[in-house]
Amino acid sequence: MINFTYQNPTKMVFGKLVEEQVGELTKKYGKKILLHYGSRSIKQYGLYDRIIRSLQAADVAYVELGGVIANPSLELVYEGIKLCKKEHVDFILAVGGGSVIDSAKAIAMGVYYPHDVWDFYVKGVVPKQALPIGTVLTIPAAGSESSIATVITNYKAGLKRACRFDILRPVFAVMNPEITMTLPPYQTASGVIDMIGHVIERYFTNTSHVSLIDRMSEGLIRTVIEQGRIVMNNPTNYDARAEIMLAGALAHNGSLGVGRIEDWACHNMEYEITQVSGISHGHGLAILYPVWMRYVMDHDVERFAMFANKVFDVPYSDDLETMARTGIDFLEAFYREMGMKMSLREVGITKDQLPQMADLVSKSGTITIGNFVTLDRNDILTIYTNAL
Repeated sequence: MINFTYQNPTKMVFGKLVEEQVGELTKKYGKKILLHYGSRSIKQYGLYDRIIRSLQAADVAYVELGGVIANPSLELVYEGIKLCKKEHVDFILAVGGGSVIDSAKAIAMGVYYPHDVWDFYVKGVVPKQALPIGTVLTIPAAGSESSIATVITNYKAGLKRACRFDILRPVFAVMNPEITMTLPPYQTASGVIDMIGHVIERYFTNTSHVSLIDRMSEGLIRTVIEQGRIVMNNPTNYDARAEIMLAGALAHNGSLGVGRIEDWACHNMEYEITQVSGISHGHGLAILYPVWMRYVMDHDVERFAMFANKVFDVPYSDDLETMARTGIDFLEAFYREMGMKMSLREVGITKDQLPQMADLVSKSGTITIGNFVTLDRNDILTIYTNAL
């Protein structure tokens, strides 16, 4: 286990009707807030009205910016920064899923930055100050409600990029599992897969003596698989929704990454899949993970065999390679069970698009990705090709 420092100040307010506490929570941090959200869904199901009533009851002034899309756009971020400066906003309340929260984080960084907020995503600039953020989670998936990460798409440049800074961790996360019961099956499935991905990126590590976090990681994946099956068949099962919502936060709040070097190769490769095809991030990860696993499995077949045993109950044997491959097959089968198309070709990506995708991930071959196994441009292109 390597040295680490971990601190998560996000206050988690979890359970039925907890969104009614938003006004009281928010007024501790801001006098005038930006209410940031996505499409019509929060208004269609009454959440918007409950949020507004709570803010008004707490005498919190607000301005609004809706319109966040599934892969949040840099253009809307620019609009949010301009609005916050004009209205002297001192707090952002993000009501939505990971896309809304990621957009809010970008706006929060940009308000105090005198240059282009995109610098944080592509130039390695570190923010010195950001507006505080609170969240009301509607889609459990990204874990952005208590993480330090944000992902934004620059549609003009054709780039989707992430950055991670401690200053971006929300001060509170309001989480009512009932809100998620109206999610379409595809969004629910994509969220479940995204959570598993956040754990996989940490689980496959070269760091030794990390058994405690290994067991926690395996337990979280098992739980998400079990409860994911339940909600796909019974979308209004509160207990299963609650397990999944909590799992989403724990999968990506940083606690499962302590003491180890993480990987993140598949996430970097997936951004280009979403950019080209328009499918969900979780769906792209579902396509990539089994392919990546088979490509790197020989690097540490014992860890893959352990994954198979602890997550899918594959019996231990002397044939670790067969164990490992069986575990990967089970993971792929689960993704299919959740309704995912499992090849790049099925989601509209063609072979002639792959070289450019590999160029974008590797910056034309000038960088490598991943830590469990380091991948160069040729490796990335091979994985894309195998996923076709």
